[in-house]
Amino acid sequence: MIHLNKIHHIAILCSNYQVSKKFYTEILGLKIIQEIYRKERDSYKLDLAINGQYCIELFSFPNPPKRVSSPEATGLRHLAFEVNDIQETRNYIVSKQLFAEEIRIDEHTNKRFFFMSDPDNLPVEFYEV
Repeated sequence: MIHLNKIHHIAILCSNYQVSKKFYTEILGLKIIQEIYRKERDSYKLDLAINGQYCIELFSFPNPPKRVSSPEATGLRHLAFEVNDIQETRNYIVSKQLFAEEIRIDEHTNKRFFFMSDPDNLPVEFYEV
């Protein structure tokens, strides 16, 4: 049997690099590890971290196809972040003039959570510990 240690990173392809870079760094607060422009592909690769832990690669490519998201489609369903205070997190998101769903309770864990979307309509979940 294979032995997996942890998820190394998640790769996200965005349609507007500057808008998505701002969302993930300025709104969500992920820290930039490195930013690379790949001239031969006219593409950026932005490595991002949470609390010093590498977690997301944000890519740009010219004219990527739109992602089918709703109704549910095959592929990545959503990206989820753990937070300490779900209400504080939602208030912050709303204060940035971004839409956030109402807070719900996970019927299996009794934990609170809510969803929003990134600039490319990728569902982003915040889940309270």
